[in-house]
Amino acid sequence: MTATTRSAPPPPYAPPPLPPPLAPGARPAPGYEVLGHLVRTGWLDLYDAWSDERACRCVVKVLRPDRRDEDDLADRLLREGRWLRDFTHPHLVRGYETFDGPEPVVVLETLTGETLAHLVHRLRRRPAATDVAMLGVQLCSAVHYLHGRDLLHLDLKPSNVVVDRGHAKLLDLGLARPPGPVPPGVGTFSYLAPEQAAGGTLTTAVDVWGIGVTLYETATGEVPFERDRGRERERERDWSQDTDPRYPQLEEAAPPVAARRRLPRPLAAAVDGCLRPDPADRPTVGRLATALAALLPGYPPGSC
Repeated sequence: MTATTRSAPPPPYAPPPLPPPLAPGARPAPGYEVLGHLVRTGWLDLYDAWSDERACRCVVKVLRPDRRDEDDLADRLLREGRWLRDFTHPHLVRGYETFDGPEPVVVLETLTGETLAHLVHRLRRRPAATDVAMLGVQLCSAVHYLHGRDLLHLDLKPSNVVVDRGHAKLLDLGLARPPGPVPPGVGTFSYLAPEQAAGGTLTTAVDVWGIGVTLYETATGEVPFERDRGRERERERDWSQDTDPRYPQLEEAAPPVAARRRLPRPLAAAVDGCLRPDPADRPTVGRLATALAALLPGYPPGSC
């Protein structure tokens, strides 16, 4: 009897390592010097940089080296940069400049403070109800401005908000587009409105949902809908299964915010109203701002 040998299974595929970020001293665009690398996302590198013209720090956004040949991403980055350069609003990050080539570059103001996501999950005690209401009024103001320019944000969430001593600024117009038809799932899983998850014609009500889910997480430390991690692991083991994500917001209503934290009834009602499954049942941005401002002593009504 001869022994049989089994060949070892092939090693799992490992993608090639990504090129390193730009080193300090590099100049991604004329007049801007890299001071340090801030973060690498799925398609971008963000840098702390120095502006020679302004004699101040700024943030430079460029495509990741491995994604520089993707024209759609370049267009998306430059479109966001031009919007932010032309927009002026106290609760939107300010854009300074864009460069089309040789590589697309967007220059933004440096924001002090921290992302709302960091604050929410770092603090042991939840913010006061009045702080949640004030945040909502400020987000309504920024979203009202965008809607006046025929844009939906489509990615409202705590990681896209920076807060400095109670003053919030909204970031990232990378997914922004006019109202109308949108493919399914454009946005971030746990923050998608039902109509956003399903795909179809989107209206300004989709951003009302985004404000509501952001306030919900700020108030409670939790999102109303989580990705089913167990189901995701099943998919990893059996690739024959349908890999389309199952969105819980298409199958059930959001649990009321009062189930996770006791809040003043008008504030809880405002948050819950934003998360109604039918877009037609949600308040307008203006009505939401008025309801939230009524919870703030001395705050002028109709300030959105």
